[in-house]
Amino acid sequence: MAGNTFGSIFKLTTFGESHGPALGGVVDGCPAGIALSEASIQTELDKRRPGQGGPAVTARSEPDRIRLLSGVFEGRSTGTSIGFIIENTDQRSHDYGEIKDVFRPGHGDMTYQAKYGLRDYRGGGRSSGRETVSRVAGGAVAAAFLQTLGITVRAAAVELGGIACQSVDLEGAEHRPFFAAEDDAVLRWQERVKDVAAQGDTLGGIVEIRACGVPVGLGEPVFDKLDARLAAALMSVGAVKGVEIGGGFAASRMLGSENNDAMLDSGFASNNAGGILAGISSGQEIVLRAAIKPIPSIALEQRTLDRFGTARTIRVGGRHDICAIPRVVPVLCAMAKLVLADMVLLQRRMGVGT
Repeated sequence: MAGNTFGSIFKLTTFGESHGPALGGVVDGCPAGIALSEASIQTELDKRRPGQGGPAVTARSEPDRIRLLSGVFEGRSTGTSIGFIIENTDQRSHDYGEIKDVFRPGHGDMTYQAKYGLRDYRGGGRSSGRETVSRVAGGAVAAAFLQTLGITVRAAAVELGGIACQSVDLEGAEHRPFFAAEDDAVLRWQERVKDVAAQGDTLGGIVEIRACGVPVGLGEPVFDKLDARLAAALMSVGAVKGVEIGGGFAASRMLGSENNDAMLDSGFASNNAGGILAGISSGQEIVLRAAIKPIPSIALEQRTLDRFGTARTIRVGGRHDICAIPRVVPVLCAMAKLVLADMVLLQRRMGVGT
């Protein structure tokens, strides 16, 4: 199946299904000499693994232990392909037996069946959110490279279930439930999740990603603009239905005099552009936001069709998140890291601004 490789120079290729023996991937293009270990990658994987995070997330308990297969020697990348594998250990495929011929609303069941003529109905197979574990592992490799350049990427949830944060503290978010951008939101989000879970329903939210230390000049004219590559990366995550850069949709309601970021002797006066001008990084902080849809697996009765075209009603069983937040936060962060690593190496290859 095509479409399993991301990046042009710093590349991540992933494989595996939700209920298969394992997931994994191969990172190509990582420069030699980058400090890297299973432990450092595991730190990132632990942020998204299932079985933690309270009432918002699935009860499926996976250790998500990574095993490096190649490309690392004595704690450093060798410059060759970095292969890794993450075994599945807590599959309950029998949970899905009753819906093997039924299309779940909001899922890719119908489209996979139409495209391939068959599908792995056990948790969605390749379309499952579990696929993102390989992205986080690849993003951890990218982060190790970016760290040598002084580039950092952080992310936080800024809205959940329609309840928005009033401030953003990305560093503190790593230690809060939900990766919340502020302390005041946590209790309200917990109550919202509890109420919606009791109704058998699910929630969406918004995640903000920021990158600091990005040099001026990353991004290519026209079709490989930095913001276009970042938007494509975030949109490749199944739960994402919209992406904003900087002021985003709010810019459409501004005057030009309000939206333009004035340039002063001391630097830019604002950052409505989100750190990207004409598709090229400006040296400012890069600011992205991703809209996360509600989890489509709900316990409420829904109308649907089976693969024979017969009308059916369905209640989705199994173990599912109430909201993709918090587990999608490290995934989106990883995708931004992969883009930046790739664009840095593309800039080096072209010899522009170096």
